[in-house]
Amino acid sequence: MESREKKIYRVTLTGSIVNMVLLVGKFVAGILGNSAAMIADAVHSLSDFITDVVVIAFVKLSSKPADADHDYGHGKYETIATSIIGIALGVVAVMLGWNGVEKIIQFAQGEPLESPGVIALVAALLSIALKEWVFRITKKVAKAVDSPALEANAWHHRSDAFSSIGTAVGIGGAVALGADWAVLDPIASVVVSVMIFIAALQLLRQASGELLEESLPKETEDKIESIVYADPLVTDIHHLRTRRIGSIIAIEMHLRLPGHITLEESHHHATAIEQALRAEFGAGTHIMLHLEPVKK
Repeated sequence: MESREKKIYRVTLTGSIVNMVLLVGKFVAGILGNSAAMIADAVHSLSDFITDVVVIAFVKLSSKPADADHDYGHGKYETIATSIIGIALGVVAVMLGWNGVEKIIQFAQGEPLESPGVIALVAALLSIALKEWVFRITKKVAKAVDSPALEANAWHHRSDAFSSIGTAVGIGGAVALGADWAVLDPIASVVVSVMIFIAALQLLRQASGELLEESLPKETEDKIESIVYADPLVTDIHHLRTRRIGSIIAIEMHLRLPGHITLEESHHHATAIEQALRAEFGAGTHIMLHLEPVKK
């Protein structure tokens, strides 16, 4: 069976090859087609390629087992990768938006903008199709292996597809309507930059929550409690603490069991609870249970 690391590596490598092809193609089409939006889109593809490298490097690091210096493993490397991707997306969004605003100001001041060529439109349409395909296969693998960094990279692919949609609309309108509407090209890049920036903020919010040991969502904690309370001897759960460590979650809690049962029986119940939690949340789930007798 293919390992988690190999699945991530394979789908990320596929995306990086597509990004490299689009990177070269967009730059050529942007230059030959006189399209500022397409050149900006090419810069976005460059950031995609860089983040592919980041994902491959950091997921490899996060896959290392726990050691003497990292008792909880190396899962936070994936969180760092997600942060880097979010920052990269934010930088690209600002660059795209700034470039578009400058072109719009030039147009408003009466400076003519050169209409883009059809080759730029073709490149944009091809980019939409390829990037949407890469987004879908990457997100599917990310869900299957529960990798936040890979899912972040999937949305980076989707943002590139959105960028190309905006680029295609702007270029298509400019091509169809002529030089008087060439401003549609930079307008499209500004609209897309806002969408990309929002996606970047969402990724950074997720990563910062993990780095700051934010608790898991209430619905997840409710699910944990329902699994534990399925044991008929558990009468109370308190001091429940949860967090995410990269692709795995950590669960710590105090449980009350009848005081008259033996230590061996308590151990059997605790083991069964751990097995049930890992069956729900994954074999790598970190679980720490503190057993207490029912209060008299």
